[in-house]
Amino acid sequence: MLDKIRGKKKDDKDAPDLRGNNNKKDDSDIGGRLKGMVGKVTGKGDSDKKEETKASPERKMPRPMPKPMAKPGEKPRLKHPQKKPESKRPGMGGFGKRIPDDDQRTLVGAAVFGIILIILVGAGYYFLVYAPYQDALSNAKQTKLTEVNTYFTGALATDPAGISLRAQIDSATTPDQVDAIDVLGPATDSWRTYQTQQIKSQKDAYGRVMITYAAGTQKNAIVKVADAQTLVNQADATVLSNMVIKTPDTVAIPIIISRLQAAGGLINVGNSVDVYLMNGTSNESISTNGTPQISGATVLAILRAKDSGVITANKSHAQSIAISNLVQNGQGSERSESAQEDVEQLIRAVSARNWDQSEVSSYLNAYGWRLSDFERTSNLGELDAQYLLLLEVPRENAIFLIQNMNNVILTVPTQQAPNWMIQELKQIYG
Repeated sequence: MLDKIRGKKKDDKDAPDLRGNNNKKDDSDIGGRLKGMVGKVTGKGDSDKKEETKASPERKMPRPMPKPMAKPGEKPRLKHPQKKPESKRPGMGGFGKRIPDDDQRTLVGAAVFGIILIILVGAGYYFLVYAPYQDALSNAKQTKLTEVNTYFTGALATDPAGISLRAQIDSATTPDQVDAIDVLGPATDSWRTYQTQQIKSQKDAYGRVMITYAAGTQKNAIVKVADAQTLVNQADATVLSNMVIKTPDTVAIPIIISRLQAAGGLINVGNSVDVYLMNGTSNESISTNGTPQISGATVLAILRAKDSGVITANKSHAQSIAISNLVQNGQGSERSESAQEDVEQLIRAVSARNWDQSEVSSYLNAYGWRLSDFERTSNLGELDAQYLLLLEVPRENAIFLIQNMNNVILTVPTQQAPNWMIQELKQIYG
């Protein structure tokens, strides 16, 4: 049996071996024979035979290349990292298995949905929260900077307080911080300090200054230093920033006006009056906020028409008393006064030194004012009287007053009222 497995014949009568080439060498290794049989069952035997037939017994194995020796001082070269097999790349399942296509689509869809959701949330936050907040902050800063630039202008354009306020506004991070910055207070303090210095440096020889207020139309007022200082101490930056204090540059303008225009004829030398325009005949813009065209004009002289100096008066008084018819005893008195003169002629006689000047002056001192004052107390006066006034006004207002002489009206401010007006006000409001 063993000979049959080995392929040997006992004698010539035995049947030929049909399992392979007769010229094939006997295989003395029984393990190899068994391996061949197993190969026939599994199908690997034919491939092994093909490889054996393809391999040339005369082919020599190549010698391995000698490893190059590193030169002294030479750094060793780094090898490139080996690529991972596809079965081990990310996205593959464990143990070299690929993730199913359905799961891959689910993961990709979830990733895309997450990215879109993040973009939508970011866009909504930007347009609904961040952008409106930044706009509100920018508008608040711009409003506050406009306020600073409004107050800190002109002489205080480079004031340290204004520079500090601008820096605080720029560094604010919320609209509430911007709104909390106080601009009016520091601006008022800076303007009061500056205007006080201007009052001291711009006063004239008579202790006056001229205040030019440039809000809307320009207004000029000549006031005493004490009154100007009071105004500066009471006003804030909204007024002080529009105020310019200068040395008075004035001229005296004579105007002829009626009694109505001359404050009823109840003004005297030294009074301060305001000049208003009665209609719109002037080429200049007419004030619509109730402010006068000229404030604080001073009355330097006032002349009343000579018709008011013609005097014709008679005064008589008689008294008699009878006691009895038997005794002729009685008492009586009689007095008579008369006056008929022309005050203008009397003034001329005094001027010519024909009469005693001291005596006549004592009688005629402030005759026109006393006449008007008696008319005021008696509530009876000459309404058609005309007055020639000499007004001190700023030089730049002289042309306006000359051109509108017939259309102006003089008023007496109660804050600078004459003595008779003060007494009347006290009696009325007591």
